[in-house]
Amino acid sequence: MQRTKKILLSSPHMSGNEQHYIDQAFQTNWIAPLGPNVNQFEEDLARYTGAKAATVTNSGTAAIHLALAVLGVKKGDRVFCSSFTFIASANPALYLGAELTFIDSEPGTWNMSPRALARALAEAKREQRLPKAIIVVHLYGQHADMDPLLMLADAYGVPIIEDAAESLGASYQNKKSGTLGKIGIYSFNGNKIITTSGGGALVSDDEELIETARFLATQAKDPAPYYQHSTVGYNYRMSNISAGIGIAQLQVLEERIATRRAIFDLYVQEMNAIEGIQFMPEMQGTFSNRWLTTLLIDPTIFYQKPIEVMQLMDQAGIETRLLWKPLHLQPLFKDAPFYRHNERTSPVSELLFSMGLCLPSGSNLTIEEQYRVIETLHHIFLPQIVSTSSPATQTFSPVSSILSYPLT
Repeated sequence: MQRTKKILLSSPHMSGNEQHYIDQAFQTNWIAPLGPNVNQFEEDLARYTGAKAATVTNSGTAAIHLALAVLGVKKGDRVFCSSFTFIASANPALYLGAELTFIDSEPGTWNMSPRALARALAEAKREQRLPKAIIVVHLYGQHADMDPLLMLADAYGVPIIEDAAESLGASYQNKKSGTLGKIGIYSFNGNKIITTSGGGALVSDDEELIETARFLATQAKDPAPYYQHSTVGYNYRMSNISAGIGIAQLQVLEERIATRRAIFDLYVQEMNAIEGIQFMPEMQGTFSNRWLTTLLIDPTIFYQKPIEVMQLMDQAGIETRLLWKPLHLQPLFKDAPFYRHNERTSPVSELLFSMGLCLPSGSNLTIEEQYRVIETLHHIFLPQIVSTSSPATQTFSPVSSILSYPLT
């Protein structure tokens, strides 16, 4: 008997036009990390985002590393970073010997809390140790509330790096994600909204910074008729073949966003009536690319924790994922400072992690597959509703604590 095909969380989705650019690279023998496809992809990306300049790299992590390097981050410097994110947002600071401080989320966007950042910056100024950069992450395609974050950063003279790895195509007050801070970075990993198999990019209105990043990414070779190097460089350039995939993928980005938003909307339509389930909000004035559909499961209503739901879904042949474990809880960063959204209540990022789950959201997800996901979730949730007197309330805070989080 044939097994039912597993439904994946977010798999690569080719448009069919990628092969044209790959064949072009082979026919012209541009296989190295240089060539016409690289140049075109950079130009197309700058044009799409509205940034003045872009350069592409072999990973989003490399792009963050280069962003920190061109901003002058070095050993002993401080870098502030969103805590509620994948570890690749923070690791590049360690490559440069910097010290990390983590900032909690706020409930309206699940991204960096301006209130927590304000306290962190004020204390850093008193210590005369302001950070060299602030890494703000736009999680799951939803934009952080940039106006107050930028106001704080400008007041203290600290540049913002936008980690838009998950939010290409999203926007904040009609400006593309990644173009509001000093530098923005993107990821084109296989599970992202568009992919080059592996890859990343930096964008900025500061063309000199992008040129420096491109120089560093190409082993920092000095302009000489022989191999001369005056500074440390990296082998971070994207290949001409990967860039060809990126050109074709960028051409269908708007379609991919529309599809993922439709997937999100169908999940909401079919599940929003279930008491104790809440989906990731979309703050007014922002436009999410809905890279992944994420929801919160209220433990005062349901017995299962998200990890148990994930295991049940896996048994049904459906891939789901827990929300990111906050970086301040990671063993690697156990001694790093952390500033919470509200000093008198549980960190927002910890509450989100304890209650959150990501659902299959790929733009190649069929309607039949999505209804299979929805029906499986109904089978899990509906028979398991518990009373608010459940012992679970002694361990976790309810979803309502996120949605109506105290402002003071």
